[in-house]
Amino acid sequence: MHISVVVPCFDEAEVLPAFHERLAVVMESLPYSWTVIYVNDGSRDGTLDVMLALQARCSNVAILNLSRNFGKEAAMTAGLDHAAGDAVIVIDADLQDPPELIAELVAAWRRGCDVAYAQRCIREGESWAKRTTASLFYRLMARIGRVSLPVDTGDFRLMSRRAVDSLLKLREQHRFMKGLFAWIGYSQVAVQYNRSPRHAGYSKWNYWKLWNLALEGITSFTVMPLKIATYLGLLVASFAGIYGVTTIIRTLIMGGSVPGYPSLMVVILFLGGTQLMTLGLLGEYLGRVFNEVKGRPLYLVERFVSPRSPAPPPLAATEQKLDGGS
Repeated sequence: MHISVVVPCFDEAEVLPAFHERLAVVMESLPYSWTVIYVNDGSRDGTLDVMLALQARCSNVAILNLSRNFGKEAAMTAGLDHAAGDAVIVIDADLQDPPELIAELVAAWRRGCDVAYAQRCIREGESWAKRTTASLFYRLMARIGRVSLPVDTGDFRLMSRRAVDSLLKLREQHRFMKGLFAWIGYSQVAVQYNRSPRHAGYSKWNYWKLWNLALEGITSFTVMPLKIATYLGLLVASFAGIYGVTTIIRTLIMGGSVPGYPSLMVVILFLGGTQLMTLGLLGEYLGRVFNEVKGRPLYLVERFVSPRSPAPPPLAATEQKLDGGS
């Protein structure tokens, strides 16, 4: 049995040595061979140099250096593409997600679970606003999305080989990995933990990036905003029809009156704002279709540095080879 660990990194030079030290202690305590794949997602600091130093010291380290910054979702996909383990773990390098929890994830996998995800009970080091908006987002997705996202769950998880292979069949450009993790199904179980503050460095996720990530999640897994726009348009049209009929009847019975500019401006601005909002929603979905039909690769690799101790082939692949030869 072999376990692969995928670690996407962007400007994590400060924390990477401490992370690797804790990760190595945990992985060496398990009765399995292991490899860690550090994915450098276009870092601007010395992250790549730190990775190369770790690879020179540790035979279990592989380095995947992307040609530029493609974003965390693409970096995770790149790492998963190169992970050959019977089980694959995805974890961030900032030590907010403790590597020591990996033992519990592995135990859940050995009990027959395909996906064991880490669910946060306490989120230290995060502002009230971030915790509140995250909670609202998860609950909104649970109500309008076709896929139920686990509440208070990030990317930290373990997946079986068949879960990873199924996930890698999904190659859309606009990737919301939390939704894709849930979309594949299979048996999934939560392992709860308390999240710690960052060990070093700073978070790369500001509120603007989090807002855009939320839009990716909503537009990737539901067309409910388009339905809401349709219902809003029908509602506005109904009110406009009723108002028009009322105006005609009043004019026929009571005669014409001097038009009121304030009420006219309110109606025009309301209708104009509704139309612009609806066009914006259509543009969001149309832009995603435009990006998908171009068929560009999700990422480009500048170099891949293999581990000095080669990982054995996945158990599933070995069984397939034996079956084919018999």
